[in-house]
Amino acid sequence: MKRAKWIALICVVMLSVGTLSGCGSAEDDRRVIRIGHNQSTSHPTHIGLTAFADYINENLGDKYKVEVYPSELLGSQTEMVQLTQTGAIDFVVASNAIMETFSSNYQIFNLPYLFASSEAYHAAMDDPNVTDSIFLTTEQAGFIAVTWLDAGSRSFYTVNKPINSPSDLKGLKIRVQQSPTNVEMMRLLGGTATPMGFGDVYTALQSQIIDGAENNELALTDNGHGDVCKYYSYDMHQMVPDIVLANYDFLESLDEDERAVFDEGFQIINTVQREAWEEAVEAAKDKAQNEQGVEFLYPDTAPFQEAVMPLHESVLSENPELQPIYDLIQEYNAMYPSGE
Repeated sequence: MKRAKWIALICVVMLSVGTLSGCGSAEDDRRVIRIGHNQSTSHPTHIGLTAFADYINENLGDKYKVEVYPSELLGSQTEMVQLTQTGAIDFVVASNAIMETFSSNYQIFNLPYLFASSEAYHAAMDDPNVTDSIFLTTEQAGFIAVTWLDAGSRSFYTVNKPINSPSDLKGLKIRVQQSPTNVEMMRLLGGTATPMGFGDVYTALQSQIIDGAENNELALTDNGHGDVCKYYSYDMHQMVPDIVLANYDFLESLDEDERAVFDEGFQIINTVQREAWEEAVEAAKDKAQNEQGVEFLYPDTAPFQEAVMPLHESVLSENPELQPIYDLIQEYNAMYPSGE
């Protein structure tokens, strides 16, 4: 039954791709490369992926045609990762939070308050000594990470109750990403974790199935959550990257010159997306405050940090091979401390 369901899912996705792409020309025998993600066409992620598609199409357009599918058109993030494993699609952008279900090593980037500042976050994630040993752990599963994308800092936002301290989370049902680390984080902070896919959050907030969620500022505007949630509390408990994943067999099928073009393309995604991200956050804050009526709060983050520190200890004790990476990140934290 499980295998039959999986085959059916692949067929549905491929049918959707065929419908979205159109029939095409009989003479066009280029290899179509499909990329899926869960954001809108105005989101920095889509902007970065479009720049990548343009670059590949311009340089290898005689052989490849890159198509980008936004807004979960090819399925949820987890489904798209699974489809990338099988080669039904070639690339997907997935939050690091769901990646720990595929490799426990990804847990480290989900730890709350892992990075002292955005500068430390960027410097650490740009360091192959931090990322490579984690990005390559899923090779046997059929895919690897080829770059990371900035997803800013994550904070709590709620419908009715402002969050100024961890005690304010008591009794509240908060949507979190679908990872054991995030569920444990909410337990330590005193709230009730409600894991669900991103596409279901707006309806859950609107119907008050949940009391709030946690995400970056763009969720308020790009996904409409600020129409329902009127309090955004900058506790900044996580800086969780998004990960661009590639089907391993496809990468291995590229010749040396083609792979060099793709590697340059991966860097273009990272650069373009990060530049677009900074502009998008400022625009989102302005719109949320002045058009949606969202109130931004700036609580003391120390009580939040203190509450979740046991999670650092438990993850490192369960997975000691992460300790050298954790220590290297602490070096970046010392170089780029909070507030500098």
